[in-house]
Parts: sequence; structure tokens; C-alpha cells
Amino acid sequence: MGKFVFTPNKASEIQENYDAIIIGAGGAGLTAAIQAHELGLKVAIFEKNSDLGGNTNRASSGMNASESLVQIQQGIIDDKEDFYRETLKGGGMMNDRELLRYFVDHSALAIDWLMDHGIELTNLTITGGMSKKRAHRPASMAPVGNYLVTGALKQIQEDKIPVFNNAKVTKLLQDNKQQVTGVQVDTLNGQVKVSASAILLASGGFGSSKELIKKYRPDLVNYQTTNQPGATGDGLKLAGQIDAQLEQMDFIQVHPTAQTDSDHVYLIGEGLRGEGAILVNKSGKRFVNELSTRKIVSDAISNLNENGAFLIFDQGIRNNFTAVEFYDHVGLVSHGESISDLAQNIGVTASNLNETITNWNESVTDKTDKEFGRSTGMEHIIAQGPFFAIHINPAIHYTMGGIHINTQTEVYDTDGNIIKGLYAAGEVSGGLHGNNRIGGNSIAETVIFGRQAGIQMSKFVKNQ
Repeated sequence: MGKFVFTPNKASEIQENYDAIIIGAGGAGLTAAIQAHELGLKVAIFEKNSDLGGNTNRASSGMNASESLVQIQQGIIDDKEDFYRETLKGGGMMNDRELLRYFVDHSALAIDWLMDHGIELTNLTITGGMSKKRAHRPASMAPVGNYLVTGALKQIQEDKIPVFNNAKVTKLLQDNKQQVTGVQVDTLNGQVKVSASAILLASGGFGSSKELIKKYRPDLVNYQTTNQPGATGDGLKLAGQIDAQLEQMDFIQVHPTAQTDSDHVYLIGEGLRGEGAILVNKSGKRFVNELSTRKIVSDAISNLNENGAFLIFDQGIRNNFTAVEFYDHVGLVSHGESISDLAQNIGVTASNLNETITNWNESVTDKTDKEFGRSTGMEHIIAQGPFFAIHINPAIHYTMGGIHINTQTEVYDTDGNIIKGLYAAGEVSGGLHGNNRIGGNSIAETVIFGRQAGIQMSKFVKNQ
């Protein structure tokens, strides 16, 4: 079978009216469209980029869920209260508790829902700040994001849901009671107005907007970003035009492991550390628990003042994280037949690196990391040649702040009232993650709250 290719609809096919309009064709938007369609709504998706999938396409580690059937089948006894507590702790206790409770309670169901749509996440890994393997990914261990987007687009094609690319929504339309009634869209054929009873903002964050980063976090303005170029906060601006409430906008996550040595920034997925990779400095020594939260690990790398650090792993670990094949293909991976070879190739002290890896392997065998207290991602020693390294630096990765929503994905205005007919889900919304997002929680958020948006829009439209 050939590679799946999705063909978006032509701008000339845009109709005057839909039950629900979805702005953004990433994980949240695609999920919401499928769910709303299955509940009987006439849905359309508008995406400003020519490519579909948004930042979801770049997600590589997994989708977190607790008490899932996949976990049970693999003998992992998890507890959603632990998932709740660890996410709250990871977010500096600043998460919206109601959103977090809904998220945790619906995570396993979201995995089942994907399975039901042919998107099977049956392999497990672990990410920083988690105590159990909660990050679900494809059996092939392929990056989760593109797999999810491809699976969702196959379903959308089957359901004949119209998707319009190069279609930028520039305005939300309202009636005299401030209820949202439609959108203004700029297409390659010109501008059109389209009416709808419900509108979902699923347009992603603002990790690629120098303008908004300068406004909310001027200290990060010179950092590179792992985000796709279209992540410029358009949904936040649309919401702002109609007085929607924004929250926690200064909470911007820096991801510890990005390859920033060329113009194109590559995110090196957290799952690589989850499978057993370690971080070393220029002297060839570890300096942090690699699976602390992203905030802690990023700060530790920045505090080295050495232009980043190196991820070190072997063939055995590489076999369990297939995204490395892509990283190697684009030239990000240094090789060495022995650890000393590798040290020479990356310019670190060979004797130190050998000693570091010997000590690390003992820690894995003893299940005790005396040096930095790491207790997860310790199933594979680094012993099977060849050996590999990737030079990494922290980069802007995720914007935790955004539109203030409730658990129904309804949007609040600045007076705390619900803006009727308007919904938001995914990275465009704020509150769920607190001041630091746990790896694997963004894909989970897009599916859990994308589904919820689809359900709530259906309920709203049917009650009109």
C-alpha cells in the first residue's frame, strides 16, 4: 500500500453555513471534528497553513494516560491519583484543578477512543516527572504526533469532513447578544463569511511568535523554537478581539533537548531519555537527573554555560526509540564504535565519559542512582555498540498559558461570563499544565479536550 496522502478541499467548496467550524487542523481540531461529526453535526475545518497537523506533527514521545488497558496488559498497575498529583507537582501547583481532574479522569478513555478509530498506541515509555510508564505510542515506536495526525486524517477522509487549508480565519462574528455566529476567512480565492452555531479555536500556541514572546517573556526572545512556523498565537488574537479572557501568558516552556545548531530546530523527544539516554557536559560527566521536569533539566543545561550538553546512548536504546533514525538521517547524530571513539568525535574527555558510563550502568543494574536520584528510564544499560551522541540546547517548546476555559471547553470573557457558541481546546487554551508541562500531556490534552469540545458543541447546537 502506498503512503497515505490527504487532499484538502478547494476554497470554492466552502459553504455559507455549518453547524460547527473548527479553526486549526492539529490534534485538537481533528479530534473535535471527528467527534462532532459522529454526533451528527455538519462540520468544517479551516487551517491557515498549507500543511495540516500543526505542532502535533512534531510530537515525538507519546500520549500520557493512567489506568489504561494497555498498561494493565503490560503489567503496569497505575493510579490516576498519582497521575493527578505528579502533574500538579510538575506544574508548580499552578494547574487549574478542575481541568486537571477532567483530564486525568478521561485519559484512559481517550486511548480507547483512538483505538476505536484505528489509532493504536500499544507501546509504553516514560517522561520526566512521571513515576510510571504512561506515555502511549505506536507499536512501531514511531513518533506519536504524525501517526495520530495521519490516523485522524484517514478518518476525516472516510467521514467526508471538509478541510480547507490556506484558509485563515481573521475575525469571529457575533450577534447583538455577543453570541458567536460565524467567521470571516481569508482564502486564496478572496475573503468569505461563513456562519455557524458553534466555533472551536484549536489553533495552537504562540511558540513561534517573537512579538508575543517579547510581550510576555522578553527574557526568552532570543531563544530558538521547536514550534512549526505557524504557531503564532492567531487564536489568542481572535479571542482577544471579542474580549475573551487570557491567563498565565508568561508561562512558556523551554524544552531541554533540542538540536539548535542549524537554522532548522529539531526537538529530540523526551522518550529517548525515557529509554535510558543520559546527559553529559563537555567534561563527559552527568550533571542532572535527566528525567526531572523540563524546567529543572533546562535550567541545569543553561547553568553549565557551555553551549548545551550531549545526549549519550547506545544501539540498544536506539532500537527502542525509532525517531533516532530520522535524527541520524538529517545529520544530528554523532557515532563511535567505542565510547572513547565517541568522546573524541564530540570533543569530550574520553576517560571521564568511560567512567560516567561505567558508573551509570552500575546504577541501572542496582536500580539506584546515588549521584542524582534518577529512578525512571533505567531499564537499559549503555553497553551495546555502536555508541551515539546528540548535541542539544534548550529551546522554546510550549506555551502553557492561553484562553481561559472550563471543563466543557467553553470560553470565559474578561468579566467571567461564558461567550456563547465559542469553545477552545489544545495549546490555545491555558490553565491545565500550570507553569511547566509534563512530556506526553500535550497529545493527551488535544485528544481529551478535542473530544470534549466535539461533544459540547453537539449538545449546544442541538439545543439551539
